[in-house]
Amino acid sequence: MLRMLTCMETLGAFVQRKRDELDMSLREFARQIGYTAPFVSDIERGRRHPSDEVVAEIARVLRVPIDELRKRDARAPIDDIKRVTQSDPRFAMAFRTVIDKNISADQLLQWAQKQTSEKPKKK
Repeated sequence: MLRMLTCMETLGAFVQRKRDELDMSLREFARQIGYTAPFVSDIERGRRHPSDEVVAEIARVLRVPIDELRKRDARAPIDDIKRVTQSDPRFAMAFRTVIDKNISADQLLQWAQKQTSEKPKKK
């Protein structure tokens, strides 16, 4: 079943919940990942977005797959979007069409899920 981003726990809330489940204080968790407590607090409150290296450390200490954290990162992949729209202007047109037609994120995700699950047709 496809879990929609709108229903998902944020990265910060997930980190805080998992840390609490491990009965680990903010300071202890910060020490274990090699950063300060205020830095971790900012991540948990959604004020700061961790780098890939920090996400890897968080995953290690929380004993969760790194993909479990990445799927909760709501930042848009701006560099990737710029790269694909510059290499093929049809992507820019596709993004504009999605926005102009008010296609929701859920609708777009469902469409993409369907496309990747369909088997290729034989010739």
